[in-house]
Amino acid sequence: MSAVPAALAKAFGQLTDRAVVAVAVKSIAVTLAVFGAFGVGLYFALAEASQRYGIDETWAGFAAVLLVPVAMWLLFRVVALAVLQFFADEIVAAVEARHYPAFAAQAKPLPFRRDLGNSVRGLTRALGYNLLALPLAAVLAFTAIGPALVFLAVNAVLLGRELTDMAWLRHCGDDLRGNPAPFTERLLMGAAIAGMMLVPVLGLIAPIIGAAAGTHLVLRRLEQAGCAR
Repeated sequence: MSAVPAALAKAFGQLTDRAVVAVAVKSIAVTLAVFGAFGVGLYFALAEASQRYGIDETWAGFAAVLLVPVAMWLLFRVVALAVLQFFADEIVAAVEARHYPAFAAQAKPLPFRRDLGNSVRGLTRALGYNLLALPLAAVLAFTAIGPALVFLAVNAVLLGRELTDMAWLRHCGDDLRGNPAPFTERLLMGAAIAGMMLVPVLGLIAPIIGAAAGTHLVLRRLEQAGCAR
């Protein structure tokens, strides 16, 4: 378990690296652009509905302004993770170059098609996990904190897997089943990142921190196993 705090500390320590900063800027910009496009589309859809039913279009603007932050709160983890999949290889490569040069030499960069496929699969899993959690969250709604704990647990599992798979993909070929990071480490790291995503501003860089920390968890285990050539 001590590997997780160490991995997170190293991830924070690398936030000033040029390669990491570049990925952070790109992923944050794309994530915000996605929600911006959603807001614009929502406004025009509501405006069209307002005209059709004879409602003042001003309400469409108010509704869009209110609903976009709600959508960001509910879907930020899903969208940010899907976007990060496109740039994850750059984060992993930066961590390898600084901390694990032997693994950097033998890693296989992922082609765009595979990055796209991983992003789509990650998005599908994220939506599926969260939709499956909805009934249980609804049952626990009377507890106030119950739904939050349900989604935190679900996203801890999800993030723990996705953020370590990003590194493992460069070394495993096509077999993800052998991810060397233990489930307990992945779960703890995923919970930490899911919690960070709930914090304003910190939530924007939490996926970057998670990708770097996940890389440390995977490569540390491979290093211990003597897998570097």
